Amino acid sequence: MIISEVHMVIIELEEIGEVMHWAKSGRLIVKLGTAGLETKGGDLLVDENGKRVGKVLEVIGPTTAPYASVMPHTDRTNKITGIKVFSGGLSPKRRASKHRDYKRGGFGRVRHLGDNRP
Repeated sequence: MIISEVHMVIIELEEIGEVMHWAKSGRLIVKLGTAGLETKGGDLLVDENGKRVGKVLEVIGPTTAPYASVMPHTDRTNKITGIKVFSGGLSPKRRASKHRDYKRGGFGRVRHLGDNRP
């Protein structure tokens, strides 16, 4: 007989601010609240359901009422304006590709003119 225990982890999200609008550059502009004053570039923002909204690229504006410029991670353009966003930690760094050291494309062996070897 196998008995398994299920542990439920409840994480309380801290509200950072509210999505104001989409900029012409394609970024989201988020008005940061008092809890969002410590927000910095690279922070991940999520919605109330824990879905990723975007990554903070830079914090702009006065220090008393800052805004964040966010690279969106969603295509829900019509539903995202006006929602509350929460801190989701740091965005994970991309892993280096294993194939980066290999030559891309081309031939494995270069043949010179007049070289009749197979």
